[in-house]
Amino acid sequence: MTSFRPAPAWLADAVFYQIYPQSFADSNGDGIGDFNGIAERLDHLAWLGVNTVWLNPCFVSPFRDAGYDVCDYFAAAPRYGSNDDLAKLVDEAGRRGIRVLLDLVAGHTSDEHPWFRTAANDPTDDRYIWAPEGRPDGFVPSPGTRPGGYLPNFFAFQPALNFGYARDNPAEPWRRPVDAEGPRANRAALRAIMDHWLGLGLSGFRVDMAASLVKDDADKKETARIWAELRHWLDSAHPKAVLLSEWGEPEVSVPAGFHADFFLQFGGPTDGRALRSLWSNAEGTVNEAWDPLDCFFDPSGQGSPRPFVEAWHQASAAVGDSGFISLPTANHDFSRLNCGPRTADQLPAAFAFQLTWPTLPAIYYGDEIGMRYVPGLPDKEGSVLGPRYNRAGSRTPMQWDDSPNAGFSTAAHDHLYLPLDPSPDRPTVAAQRADDTSLLHLVRRLLALRTGTPELGPGATVEVLHSGYPFVYVRGGRYLVVVNPQRDTVSYAYDEAVDARPVEATGIHVHDGTLTARGFAYGIFELGRRTER
Repeated sequence: MTSFRPAPAWLADAVFYQIYPQSFADSNGDGIGDFNGIAERLDHLAWLGVNTVWLNPCFVSPFRDAGYDVCDYFAAAPRYGSNDDLAKLVDEAGRRGIRVLLDLVAGHTSDEHPWFRTAANDPTDDRYIWAPEGRPDGFVPSPGTRPGGYLPNFFAFQPALNFGYARDNPAEPWRRPVDAEGPRANRAALRAIMDHWLGLGLSGFRVDMAASLVKDDADKKETARIWAELRHWLDSAHPKAVLLSEWGEPEVSVPAGFHADFFLQFGGPTDGRALRSLWSNAEGTVNEAWDPLDCFFDPSGQGSPRPFVEAWHQASAAVGDSGFISLPTANHDFSRLNCGPRTADQLPAAFAFQLTWPTLPAIYYGDEIGMRYVPGLPDKEGSVLGPRYNRAGSRTPMQWDDSPNAGFSTAAHDHLYLPLDPSPDRPTVAAQRADDTSLLHLVRRLLALRTGTPELGPGATVEVLHSGYPFVYVRGGRYLVVVNPQRDTVSYAYDEAVDARPVEATGIHVHDGTLTARGFAYGIFELGRRTER
């Protein structure tokens, strides 16, 4: 493993909160969320216990893929405000002890980026991957005077930046090595982009499609070398900044130089099975290629926490003390927790697990109140990826209160970025703030407990006692956690629980050496004197 500077101390206590800026809060009434709207809602995050915000891409873009098609890495998109507005947001967040991370699209640009317009008319330009003659499979015809075509990284309008190929192929003479002029220029560009924003007070980046840089790189060794080079630069130039990766394989990405990686709905040899085995109930965002499985957090009780636990053990053994693994509730590409048949009464157990497992928690905006994945929405800025994979359902406006448009915007309802959840009982922040028994208050209490209890943090031990229903584990030798996400009552023999004091528990009964958990129950107990096995 390459030797890097240790991660900044603040990262171990990070509580990530992902904001999809189009949908969080609209301050100017145009129907689209913006920087000033986020700034006006920072008190909610501070009250909740969030200390690190990640914003989806907010750079100049034609928004054919919701901002993941960048035209200018150094300028904020006007729909969100100005660079000064972003700087003010970062300053206001800092006053509340909240760091802000941006989303860095490293592997491609928009086909409207000036770099690409130049490359499309200059056969000597090496910034993108071009096949000068014919059109090999997967390449898109040149839109300019340059012959041949270019390789896209995702959608056709997202040309892949050239970071080189891991292997030569005489049949494909356009391949460039990773140390060619174009790849070197792109690595320098990434440093310049990061340097610019970190110099303005940002705390780091979440890197989009981080594993996609070097092509024909089956074991990702060349891609890893690039990130290691960038990490060494970051350690020297900005030692308090962090890099999070959208890679989905922490055992590879963290040794490569990232401070943390997420368990995702894709990534690694199992294509994201660890995360899907927890949350994916075959509703909302579904890739037809995924292997069928019953998720653990389902009322049927057919799933198991074992796929997740095994993946976490494997990843954590590889990561060691060099970085962190993050577990999200959802993200902008994946179904919310409250999706399909999963109902609000099943969410507390999910948060009790997510906020006590030794990973860095990442809460997707609105999940703290149980916002619903909204099915059947039209394609919006590239949201539809397949017949059962519509990302728009996880990107609807934040529900603040019972005023028009749920307090998200003063625009006419038909001018909103996406429609609101039409459910008459849709949850709101205001209603749940007024109800001490709400999910929002539970999440706040759990975050406060985690933040104030080292034994529940990422550095403390975890001992799994029962990887079934109920899921039972001990954190730091001191806290017993019991989670039953199915509808039926279950029990587990545990005679050491005699001296267990409930800290946060609902539906868990301890008697005569037996833990009994009602449906959708959860419990966190402080243990008395105990020796770890």
